[in-house]
Amino acid sequence: MTDRNGGTEDDRRSRLLGRDILRLGTTGLRARPTRAVLSALGIAIGIAAMIAVVGISSSSQAKLQAQLSELGTNLLTVQAGKSLFGQDAALPESTVGKVGLIDGVEQVGGAATIDSAFVYRSSFIDRGQSGGLAVTAVTEGLLDVVGGTLAAGDWLNRATSGYPTVVLGSKAAERLGVATVGSVIQVGEQAFTVVGILDPIGLAPELDTSAMIGEAVAAERFGYDGKPTMVYERSTDERVGDVRALLPRTVNPAAPEEVEVSRPSDALAAKHAADQAFTGLLLGLGSVALLVGGIGVANTMVISVLERRREIGLRRALGATRGHIRSQFLTEALLLSAIGGVAGALIGTGVTSVVAAVNDWPTAVPPEVLLAGVGATLVIGAIAGLYPAIRAARTPPTSALSG
Repeated sequence: MTDRNGGTEDDRRSRLLGRDILRLGTTGLRARPTRAVLSALGIAIGIAAMIAVVGISSSSQAKLQAQLSELGTNLLTVQAGKSLFGQDAALPESTVGKVGLIDGVEQVGGAATIDSAFVYRSSFIDRGQSGGLAVTAVTEGLLDVVGGTLAAGDWLNRATSGYPTVVLGSKAAERLGVATVGSVIQVGEQAFTVVGILDPIGLAPELDTSAMIGEAVAAERFGYDGKPTMVYERSTDERVGDVRALLPRTVNPAAPEEVEVSRPSDALAAKHAADQAFTGLLLGLGSVALLVGGIGVANTMVISVLERRREIGLRRALGATRGHIRSQFLTEALLLSAIGGVAGALIGTGVTSVVAAVNDWPTAVPPEVLLAGVGATLVIGAIAGLYPAIRAARTPPTSALSG
């Protein structure tokens, strides 16, 4: 007897065991392995693209967070802004001392660009070829404040800062071709001995292109007036907001609006946020690839139904119900998608690991992304296989066998 949905009582009473459905579902895949592999590959490419994009982004973010945790997010910088009439303002000579008196400030250091001096590898270099390097007068405590480390040599101290000695930032040393401590370079028209070379400084990249000298020798030989162009300070984490609000009024009580305060870690976070926009774009492309893979699965299943009409008719003639046929082809589509999903997850994780290793990042692939990727393939497989499965179930035994 037929019900309203076109089924029979046998459809409702007859049930296949799970292992039987699984065996039937693999029949078509085993019979046509090349087609199955190519269809699964379409799904795998989409999932691999999505997981690799998310994984690479997560690994990059993990590296950034580790870097910020190491360098600290409690570093603030103070520099002069513009006056009310749009002219360049200047920080007072007492800026470093005033900042050090603020409650919550733990370390403070200053730097001043010496505009009248340039850096050259030797006295024979054309004076127009300075390489864009700055001469900077610095306080002795600056290195600790910015979290800098030495690649070679020593930092300026009380003994060396009064003499013609210089510490080179990482890029400054590279451009000058200086790799060893003890080399002599030209600062202005005078010979200075290199006593130290710094590693790159993440939160103060402007120092990477600087040749740093002591304040005393800067005043003696280049007329430094004691006014810093940039002041760096570290405060306790819980007091960063309070210190940030107090700095302008402390540095220049008469014109606090002429003082600019920033946090370098915000710039790094903003850069990462910009990178996330590209991640979203790549995710969109990965989704398109996944959709194309789903269409490939649907195409494969429809062709499979057309090619296997005799098999379907024979099974129906032998007693298979419409529900059995639907289950067989739907399971086949799900298995095809699951294979592609698992393969894509493995490929995506592998790509992420390689990229992370090349860039010296920690490998970070969120487990929920892997689960979501495989889950998405199953959903796509179910949708892609639903129509072919229904079409196969509706194939009349007589027309299938006679065709």
